[in-house]
Amino acid sequence: MQASEIYERIKSKFEDAIVEFKADAIVEPYLEVKPDRIREICEFLRDEPELAFDYLMCLSGVDYANGVLGVVYHIYSMKHGHRFVLKVKVPVENPVVQSVESVWKSANWHEREAYDMFGIIFDGHPDLRRILMPYDWPEGSYPLRKDFQVPEFYNGMKIPY
Repeated sequence: MQASEIYERIKSKFEDAIVEFKADAIVEPYLEVKPDRIREICEFLRDEPELAFDYLMCLSGVDYANGVLGVVYHIYSMKHGHRFVLKVKVPVENPVVQSVESVWKSANWHEREAYDMFGIIFDGHPDLRRILMPYDWPEGSYPLRKDFQVPEFYNGMKIPY
């Protein structure tokens, strides 16, 4: 199934949740949806027999700059062999996205990484805590954001650059 066909299936059920469909994107076609509808859309994509997206290949946090963060979901259907890309964008002041951990269990660690590295909060995640940074890393300091400043000292030790 082509990306445009998958988009049409989603559009027929969730037209009010669609922000943008980019069929001619540079790397892969993608569909941007509202962050408060991502779980519902992902459940549909997993449960619809003709789509059967049963595998979350990757979930990545993104800093688009200018106060916008995002999450990119690469999903795949083992049964049908088709793939699709979903995106959501949120303001840096309120970076809340619905968790899809209940849809695909592999999202658990991916969402924790996006939380730890970008500060994106996944509403409904069962165990949203640090996964890569030390437990005492300063709150509000997210290493993969574009505005991140490497501290000169950490726990009294000089950090080499």
